[in-house]
Amino acid sequence: MAETHGLALRGGADRATVTAAAVACGAIVANLYYAQPLVDLIARDLGIASASASWLVALTQGGYAIGLIAVAPLVDLVESRRLLNITLGVAIVALGLAAAAPTGGAFFAASALVGVSSVAAQMLLPLVTGMAPEESRGRVVGSIMSGLLFGILLSRPISGVLADHLGWRAVFGLSAVLMAVTALALNALIPSRRPPAGEPYFQFISSMLGLWRKHATLRRRALYQATMFAAFSMFWTASPMRLSEAYGWSHSMIGLFALAGAGGALVAPLAGRLADSGHTKAGTRVAFALVIGGFALAGLDLHLGGGWLGIAALVVGAVILDAGVQINMVLGQRTIYALDPAARGRINGLYVATLFLGGAIGSAVTSMVFSQFGWEGVATLGAAAPAVALVFALFEKTDR
Repeated sequence: MAETHGLALRGGADRATVTAAAVACGAIVANLYYAQPLVDLIARDLGIASASASWLVALTQGGYAIGLIAVAPLVDLVESRRLLNITLGVAIVALGLAAAAPTGGAFFAASALVGVSSVAAQMLLPLVTGMAPEESRGRVVGSIMSGLLFGILLSRPISGVLADHLGWRAVFGLSAVLMAVTALALNALIPSRRPPAGEPYFQFISSMLGLWRKHATLRRRALYQATMFAAFSMFWTASPMRLSEAYGWSHSMIGLFALAGAGGALVAPLAGRLADSGHTKAGTRVAFALVIGGFALAGLDLHLGGGWLGIAALVVGAVILDAGVQINMVLGQRTIYALDPAARGRINGLYVATLFLGGAIGSAVTSMVFSQFGWEGVATLGAAAPAVALVFALFEKTDR
């Protein structure tokens, strides 16, 4: 396949390339979430204290944030296939270490490395999006994000079912094999892109601070999504504990509950079309309202009498919440990709690193809040973060 020099292919991104990128992004980013419904199981097996259990998820997300700053921007500097191969190679090793971890400390270290290497998904996104013309870029972002989001959502039921039948270690071992297959497929399907020669690595990375200072739109959209992802992480870290404690669900059942969020992933292409049509501001406000409403509904589960009525509140709340998070994500990425095409990888890294830091904070505080204030406390705090962001969005003067 011919190499491309620059940031776009003349013919644009064809359907096969977009589909391949969507599937690969879903498979890669799933690594960040396999542990989420297994937190109590892994903690019990490795002797991790319950108050520290949510760090199993937080360290992965924190590692991802570091990788987004230190590794993902290299897509603007290094030949694409080589960069993807190295990054996915590290992911394979990290997942193998997680599968074989003898202690909690070893698993924590492997989790952070899994997070760093999973930024391969965020290398693919600006690569393929840069191949699309401006007028259809939102739809390409939406299509790839659909695959990425389905990866996030399917990772939980898959890990729950596998853990119940094969043990939690098999989840990470099988994912290592999947990453090897993904690397081979991307070599065959994704065009090679060799960026123009740039500055040395540390000078290149330090340029990201200038981009952050220069683009107010980037700062605003990144902080908006950070509040959304904090709420998202709180919900999906606490809801398995809620279902296990209050309803006695197995890991397989908890994993299947995560399929409720698939409805949210379906709105990603719609959000892309919304952005292409110039409705980013209105869509952002709707997205915040959906997350607040989803948490409010989910927080009412026991007040509705428990049982299946309470579970229905959790399911519907999950769908609404996930839809809001995904709409805002696509609107934000569509907006920031137009800021500076030559720095698209670095801008995307800053954006996603910020939102994942929000997610890591949300995950890290969840166990403490859940143990002290219960599910209602998690729901209240989870709704508060996007509520604050909504206030800022309502007074936003820019059209972007």
